[in-house]
Amino acid sequence: MVKKQKKENAVEYKNASKEGITKDMLIIDITSKHPETAEIMFRHGLHCVGCAMTAYETLEQGCKAHGMSDKEVDELVNEINKVIKKPDKQ
Repeated sequence: MVKKQKKENAVEYKNASKEGITKDMLIIDITSKHPETAEIMFRHGLHCVGCAMTAYETLEQGCKAHGMSDKEVDELVNEINKVIKKPDKQ
């Protein structure tokens, strides 16, 4: 089941990466593509961005495991998307 979920998430991640991240993406996929998101997650109470579960948990699952509400999860997703959509400073 984990392999199937990971495969489905990988497809979703690939499709959504142009538009931003979603709460259904694996934490490890988000932080691998956008390392700057680890700091944002840390500020929101996700202090486990480097733990092994990030390879199996979606952002929403990780947030829920840390007691975050649906509103807090949505706020985190919105903040991450604002940061990753900013044009690179040159």
